[in-house]
Amino acid sequence: MTRLFVCIMLLFPYTEVSSQEIQPLWPEGVPNQRESQEKEKRIETDILRIENVQNPTLEIYLPAKSIRTGKAVLICPGGGYRILAYDWEGTDFAKALNAKGIAAFVLKYRLPNSPSIIDPKWAPLQDAQRAIRLIRKHAQKWDVNPDQVGVMGFSAGGHLASTLGTHYLENTLPNSTNPIDQINARPDFMALLYPVITFDKKHYHGGSKNSLIGKEATVEQIKYFSNNLQVNATTPPTFLLHSADDKAVPVANSLLFYEALIKNEVPVEMHLFPKGGHGYALARGKGALEEWPDLLYRWILELE
Repeated sequence: MTRLFVCIMLLFPYTEVSSQEIQPLWPEGVPNQRESQEKEKRIETDILRIENVQNPTLEIYLPAKSIRTGKAVLICPGGGYRILAYDWEGTDFAKALNAKGIAAFVLKYRLPNSPSIIDPKWAPLQDAQRAIRLIRKHAQKWDVNPDQVGVMGFSAGGHLASTLGTHYLENTLPNSTNPIDQINARPDFMALLYPVITFDKKHYHGGSKNSLIGKEATVEQIKYFSNNLQVNATTPPTFLLHSADDKAVPVANSLLFYEALIKNEVPVEMHLFPKGGHGYALARGKGALEEWPDLLYRWILELE
């Protein structure tokens, strides 16, 4: 009996640490979405890929109380706006941020290729705006500073993060009467990792552009979602990371955003690596590139 009791007690701390709260973004009903028989798909091979998101959520990772800094990051996994690389560019990084005392919130956002969505181009931004508002609404509960809430995104998730950072004032829910939708949606900082930035054909990732706004997008839509063209003096301070040999999302995406930030006198730090390709996340086993997360942690922790 004593032995059984000891075993049970040893299991409790493990369960408490490993289990995470998952918060639905839209408990009152998902906007811009029609009822359908569609089902979310989760495919786990080398990484966990999520397709056809129907009920967007926020997965909450909080650091130990003894090391909490009050800083928080909303994480947008990449996947070309077709899937979410949910652990590789989401939950894995949330745990790494927790180790540095930074709260992390992984966004499972809707993907515009779902037939359930009425106007596909707005769904990811609607989810990102609601997510950052939820973090601020529950800042006291989750022990974060509502004025130190940033966003980070990888690849197409970097496009969503930069869309939030440049279009945070966009009223994507004009008919909403929910007070939460009046909360400030501007991130206090952005970290964009091998991000899709421009939809200009010279430098774009065609899959992300076509998934979000379609092959027949208008010139105005292309400009609107080319986020380097939307930077102004109120754009949040930004951390950029890219590799020169990225064949999927050309390094020009980060360079264009960097130039726009400099032009508008927005604080920016950029790290370019000669090799690395695309989609390396924490870059484990990739030599010097493996050091990039430490550069990001330092940058976040030094932000005022």
